[in-house]
Amino acid sequence: MIERYTNPEMGNIWTLQNEFQTILDVEIAACEAMAELGEIPAEAAKNIREKASFDLDRIKEIEKVTNHDIIAFTTNVAEYVGEDSKYVHKGLTSSDVKDTALGIMMKKSAELIIKDLEEFHKVLLRRAKEFKYTPCIGRTHGIHAEPMTFGLKFALWSDEVMRNIERVKRAKEIVSVGKLSGAVGTYSNINPKIEEIVCKKLGLTPVKLATQVIQRDRHAEYMTTLAIVASSFERFATEIRNFQRTDIREAEEYFSPGQKGSSAMPHKRNPITCERVAGMARLVRGNAIASLEDIALWHERDISHSSVERVILPDSTINVDYCVRKFTNIIDKLLVYPDAMLENMNRTGGLIYSQRLMLAIVNKGVLREDAYKWVQRNAMKRWLEKEDFRTNIEKDEDITKYLTKEEIAECFDYKYFLRHVDMIMERFGL
Repeated sequence: MIERYTNPEMGNIWTLQNEFQTILDVEIAACEAMAELGEIPAEAAKNIREKASFDLDRIKEIEKVTNHDIIAFTTNVAEYVGEDSKYVHKGLTSSDVKDTALGIMMKKSAELIIKDLEEFHKVLLRRAKEFKYTPCIGRTHGIHAEPMTFGLKFALWSDEVMRNIERVKRAKEIVSVGKLSGAVGTYSNINPKIEEIVCKKLGLTPVKLATQVIQRDRHAEYMTTLAIVASSFERFATEIRNFQRTDIREAEEYFSPGQKGSSAMPHKRNPITCERVAGMARLVRGNAIASLEDIALWHERDISHSSVERVILPDSTINVDYCVRKFTNIIDKLLVYPDAMLENMNRTGGLIYSQRLMLAIVNKGVLREDAYKWVQRNAMKRWLEKEDFRTNIEKDEDITKYLTKEEIAECFDYKYFLRHVDMIMERFGL
């Protein structure tokens, strides 16, 4: 089932084959920019465009000797290009091509995540509209509070998802940058115009200044953004997990024909996919911490960040992409039980109307502290002695001095609490 929701397009971004191909794209674009500026023969740039290639096995073979991946790569490219290979990587350092390529890869991964979030947003709005007027109990501290509607939950999530979309868009812009400025960023052996031409061609923005590497606060912002997205989905998944509890069971994950919930207990229907999403969010948050550790490098550059990024960037983008796609399916097929919601709403025998009762008494001119005390003492009898809350309210002489039986009855109508649902949903176009 995992493979079904794994986006091969996202996985392909982070393959070694694609990484070297993207680096090659940068190298070729640099050669073409040099030719455009008259720094190398136009025919050489054309030859490099046509012949430049590489073979992963050959790169690995060369790297056993060089112990340097980019030198192994350029050596292999030279075997394909021939004489004109002397112009490949001219005036550049490894981080010029690697960091610029990484900017392209992060940009593409962000675009896929944004697309997935937008699809999820559509599903949330559809289900928000479907359950716009479906009453359910709102809970604070896990305890019944006051009535709301199930559709409001989805609408709330959709708003959070829109914020996450904007966050990823901002993070995408932060990492969609390139740098071709040489060993310590001074353009000592390369024309600054080459950086400008190459970045424009590749859809990147040149950084104002870099050392040998593009500074890692950008990557950390990208990673912490992914951590926020993952944490949102953990929040959504936790809500579904609670709904699926036996003592609540107001909604649950779709349980397909033939699916098994437990190897030991045939009756089980477990929220396993939501639990998976919750668990995977922890990995992304951990990776975000690692990205923050990558910000501090020695002087103009070291490579302590490199080994970390080889793990956290592919893992986190693939993880988030998977969770969004998977959870979109969960919400799309979520089984919802309105009757159970109504039953649960009535479980406390009307305690959920305590605030309205209190305010009705206050509106008669009673001090709030007194009204609170009168309603609370009857509520406690329900909690501790199982006495009927409404009956006791109707017998309470302090309360009946101000409220008629009909006025008390009005306070126990859940529809009162939902009278502004249309207004709220209009904010979402629903």
